[in-house]
Amino acid sequence: MKFVDYTKIHIKAGDGGRGCVSFRREKYVPRGGPNGGDGGRGGDVIFRATKELNTLLDFRYKKEYEAERGQHGMGKNMHGRDGQDLVIKVPVGTIIRDEDTGELLADLDTEGVDAVLAKAGRGGLGNSNFATATRQTPRFAQPGEPGAERSLILELKLLADVGLIGLPNAGKSTLISVISSARPKIADYPFTTLVPNLGVVKHGQYKSFVVADIPGIIEGAHRGVGLGFQFLRHVERTSILLHLVDISETGEDPVEDLMKINRELELYSPVLMEKPQLVVGTKLDVAGNQERLKRLSGHCNKEGIDFFPVSAATGKGIKKLLSFVSVKVEEQKGTPVPAE
Repeated sequence: MKFVDYTKIHIKAGDGGRGCVSFRREKYVPRGGPNGGDGGRGGDVIFRATKELNTLLDFRYKKEYEAERGQHGMGKNMHGRDGQDLVIKVPVGTIIRDEDTGELLADLDTEGVDAVLAKAGRGGLGNSNFATATRQTPRFAQPGEPGAERSLILELKLLADVGLIGLPNAGKSTLISVISSARPKIADYPFTTLVPNLGVVKHGQYKSFVVADIPGIIEGAHRGVGLGFQFLRHVERTSILLHLVDISETGEDPVEDLMKINRELELYSPVLMEKPQLVVGTKLDVAGNQERLKRLSGHCNKEGIDFFPVSAATGKGIKKLLSFVSVKVEEQKGTPVPAE
């Protein structure tokens, strides 16, 4: 299934039905008077968060959404039926903005949460409502009110406890495939991962947390270079960042790699730099990388950053990393637990 996390749509609530102009005409009932019924109310447009969906793909093919209009009023004081609400299901984690103003209208981050984003039009009153002692035969009724309409921007931000960030080929896909059941594409060339991948990591008998593999970020990503900033939005919801740095001989200077990505995060959103961040030195199994490992470890110690050298190929350091991350995740949730 194609992963889509950004789209634009137009919505319109149902118009109200118009009131009826009618008069009672029955045998043996002279001057029956007005009996026009009221129009029905239109339907609202409601967005509902659901775990049944994990992409905004459907909204790429259908851009216009309109709720049902209210039924018009009828004679004999029969009111029109109200229009049905239009319920639009979106993935949990979807935020909705007004396209014209940029205003945040809804943040649907919980299963089953609803947001009414277009109010229906009220039905018009029939002529029976306007009869008075001095105006006994009103020959007019109210038209129904139009339903609200607006253009929206839908953005999906994945809900994950831990976000994996780093330059292309830093080993993010390999790590998430080892620690979870996720099976992202893995190859020895940059930008192998083109969409975020989610994996559930089970640690211990009862503990688990969700990890998101964010596609490779490069220098200039905040300006749209490479895959650009289109996936940085998924990092915003994570509690902890695991910054993967290649310490093998094939990589560049590990400290410079670390600083490049952090600069991109800060330029995109300074809030991201306030999140707890762990540095993971990857590809520990590659021979001849001790000098690079020492350089990166020394930098992290100097900056007070937790550092974990690991090898996804051999499993070295993985268990220690997961134990530490598990404790950190519980602390972020407000339920600190001792490390195993």
